[in-house]
Amino acid sequence: MTDNGLQRGESGLQVYVMCEIPSNVILAADFATRFDGFSIGSNDLTQLTLGVDRDSRELASLFDEQEAAVKWMIGTVITEAHRARTKIGLCGQAPSDHPDFAAFLVECGIDSKSVSPDSFVAVKRIVAAAEAKR
Repeated sequence: MTDNGLQRGESGLQVYVMCEIPSNVILAADFATRFDGFSIGSNDLTQLTLGVDRDSRELASLFDEQEAAVKWMIGTVITEAHRARTKIGLCGQAPSDHPDFAAFLVECGIDSKSVSPDSFVAVKRIVAAAEAKR
C-alpha cells in the first residue's frame, strides 16, 4: 500500500479484510492488530469449515450456515474483533435466507450485516426485535 501512496490511518484510510477461512478466525486476535475491520464471508467460511462444496449437487444439501461449528466460528471472530476494538460485519446469504440467523448475529454483537434486497424489510424487523431484547 505504501508503495502506492496509501498509509493506513492517513486521511481517514481504514483497511478492512475478508474473514472467509477458518485460519482467519483462529488467528483473529493477530489479524485485528493489522486491520481496521473484518467482513465475514459466511458462504466461504461455511464451505471451508464444513468441507462442503455448496455448488456440488451431491453435497449442497449439507451446506448449512446454521451448523454449530459455523456459528462457533462466527461468534468467536466477532468476540475477538470486539476485544481488539475492531469493527466486524458479515456479507453472505445467511441472514437473508434464515431470519433467525440475523437474530443470532445481533446476539453476538455484530456491527453490520448485508442482506438481499428482497429480504431487507423482513430482516430489518427481526433485527429490530433482537436488538430490543439486548
